[in-house]
Amino acid sequence: MNVLRNNKAQKGFTIIEVVLVLAIAGLIFLMVFIALPALQRNQRDTQRKGDMGRLQTALINYTNSNRGKLPTNYPSFSTQYLVAGGDSFIDPTGATTAQGTAVTTYVLTLKDNSALATDFATSQNIIYYTPSYVCADTSSDVKAGGTRKVAFRMVLESGGFYCVNN
Repeated sequence: MNVLRNNKAQKGFTIIEVVLVLAIAGLIFLMVFIALPALQRNQRDTQRKGDMGRLQTALINYTNSNRGKLPTNYPSFSTQYLVAGGDSFIDPTGATTAQGTAVTTYVLTLKDNSALATDFATSQNIIYYTPSYVCADTSSDVKAGGTRKVAFRMVLESGGFYCVNN
């Protein structure tokens, strides 16, 4: 009889307490796994915006060196001004294809003044440029801006668009 009393006096966790702690830990892990992909997407979009700023700066440097003229061949401009000296200028996902071709940099593609489509999967690695236009109020549209202007637009992974111009 004395042995039974000693067992009851021992301390420990009940099964309900253990299950409750495991449930709380599971909820914390679930919240992390839900939030992590969105955070990574936003970080990649921030990198894309930084790349667009780098493109804008390279264009300004080009026009300053060439009496205000814009490049006539943007893919060549990208190679000479953005990836010279071993620099990289590629989408943060590291994808190496765009529009069905192998690429080592973003693809600069001529685009008319129409709005961009929202499909990121088909627009990944592509920067659309529209000479003689500047960014409009919405990032997917452009408006007339003069012969020495060019708008660069990109579809973002998290939705939406980003546009810069000189």
